[in-house]
Amino acid sequence: MKTLMVFDFDHTVVDDNSDTWVIRCLPGQTLPDSVKNSYRKGHWTEFMDRVMGYIGEQEVSPERVRSVMETIPFTAGMTELLTFISEHKGSVDCIVISDSNTLFIEWILQASGLRGAVDRVYTNPAEFNQRGHMEVRCHHSHGCQHCPVNLCKRQVLEQFLSEQSDQGVEYRRTFYMGDGGNDLCPTYCLRGQDVVMPRKGYSLEKLLAKLEGQEDNGASRAKVIAWSSGDEILQELKASMQS
Repeated sequence: MKTLMVFDFDHTVVDDNSDTWVIRCLPGQTLPDSVKNSYRKGHWTEFMDRVMGYIGEQEVSPERVRSVMETIPFTAGMTELLTFISEHKGSVDCIVISDSNTLFIEWILQASGLRGAVDRVYTNPAEFNQRGHMEVRCHHSHGCQHCPVNLCKRQVLEQFLSEQSDQGVEYRRTFYMGDGGNDLCPTYCLRGQDVVMPRKGYSLEKLLAKLEGQEDNGASRAKVIAWSSGDEILQELKASMQS
């Protein structure tokens, strides 16, 4: 039975927010208030669609956007972790579930030479239209009251596990790595032998700490191990594979 590694992307695989990093491609590296103030809570994807529309209107080329995105730094130890995963594809599967978008993630992983480590990416679809402006759409619609309107990571993870099970693939252990509030929901479908790994000092770690000791919180079924570098995740993965 394989091990499944599930990663968030922003502030997890990469050490920044890809959606805010893209602003660096603008000449003044800032957005006008008319765009900034258009954000509504829980509707980040629609906001990013407007941001990318504005960037396109400033005649920033797709090539310029890509070159800027390829400079985003990886979190410490993450390249080594993903390299290890790519070298052990027979025993480790790896997916990304992210609130970023397809183009950003593909560009960043391809530029680093690490795309082969990731089997599937679940995120918001993005493409350039005929005018050369990037358009970003919601990943899916869902009925979860706890997640942003564009993406419920629990629903994505449960569907992935169900599809794998239908194909005869069962995982002896699942590791979930994330940092943000939207990474809490998928931890509720983890089992007792699974591990949720929140990044130290970020929202997910604090949310899990609040839930600790509460009855029926769901997330407590999985072991919680906080991390600050990919090296620590790699150590846990290696230990699990040897047990």
